[in-house]
Amino acid sequence: MKEVLIITNYFPPETGAASNRIFHLAYGLQKSGFNVSVLTPLPNYPTGRVFKEYKGKFRAYTSENNIEIHRLWIFASNSKNKILRLIAMLSYSFSLIWYFLWHKIPNKVIVQSPPLIVAFTCMLFLKAKKRKLILNVSDLWPLAGFELGVFKKNLGYKILEKIEYHNYKKADLVLGQSQEILNHVLKIYPKKAVFLYRNYPDIKIQNLRLNTRSDNKLKMVYAGLLGIAQGVFKLCQELDYKNMEFHIYGAGAEKEKIEAFVSNNDLPIFYHGEVTREQLHVELLKYDLAIIPLLNRIYGSVPSKIFEYAKLGLPMLYFGGGEGEDIVKKYGLGWVAESGDYEELKKVLSIIKTQNIPPPLSNHIKNTALENFNFDIQLKSLKNII
Repeated sequence: MKEVLIITNYFPPETGAASNRIFHLAYGLQKSGFNVSVLTPLPNYPTGRVFKEYKGKFRAYTSENNIEIHRLWIFASNSKNKILRLIAMLSYSFSLIWYFLWHKIPNKVIVQSPPLIVAFTCMLFLKAKKRKLILNVSDLWPLAGFELGVFKKNLGYKILEKIEYHNYKKADLVLGQSQEILNHVLKIYPKKAVFLYRNYPDIKIQNLRLNTRSDNKLKMVYAGLLGIAQGVFKLCQELDYKNMEFHIYGAGAEKEKIEAFVSNNDLPIFYHGEVTREQLHVELLKYDLAIIPLLNRIYGSVPSKIFEYAKLGLPMLYFGGGEGEDIVKKYGLGWVAESGDYEELKKVLSIIKTQNIPPPLSNHIKNTALENFNFDIQLKSLKNII
């Protein structure tokens, strides 16, 4: 049986797109005949604190869904302080080095990037062991950090850029979640082997049905990370709530600000906290429209929510620009508003509220997802090249 090791910073019971994406990759490969093992930190995302059931442990081992999961020590932190974030990444890197020294490593290794430093550690140590290294790139760092205002193009940025290039150079195959990511890699290394691996969900939803609108109010929902990049707090401030409700699910850096805003303003904004992914799929179908926002257009970013909502048949409003906007337009998945233009966003919402959402749209979206965003077909293609 073929063996493959997946090294990632995020894995269930942690929540979020990154965790779900890697779990489905691991489980899909396991079902396809691979002997899969996972290296990941002790669960700590998004709180920045090791989960209660893992506190005090240096490492933990479990076997779940026939996947071996090795959870390693990390100095957990989600602080905005760059030094603390660096220490957190380095601590996991040290744990990985310790693991590499004392354990047999399969011939095929999939490494998640970012974080760049963790990926760099894997590329540096495992290349010397002559393993086939597959780099799974979900975001372009440090470029995405620059576009988000996290980095300036100074000496630190140049160091991270050199690390990024080193990781691409050492990888035998680069998986990218967007064509923009692959274009970026090929611009640096034109002969590099690449594969477009979208974040298609592996979910079964045959028995779920969209609810029809029972009144004249548009019920819009956001579900996911409440981080700086998503800008959900600014959405709360900017939207026109005439004939509209805004429902929010998730957690992250802006959670407290959103809760305070909801409490201090008599507006139809409802914060529902976090729910399990399975429960979220049921909850989402209570709403007419899902919004997918990015505070700034980020090159290489294609939110996995596009494909998840499409599989649910949930119409979406994309407010982030770039390749994600192109996908929504190309496949007729809903509406788009120009990234960062809140006046245009309000105009688009006004049109949707006035015209209502045609019932056939949901079936069109689900059929499109079935034909074009198929997890099993994509996985089969990936399996043939790794």
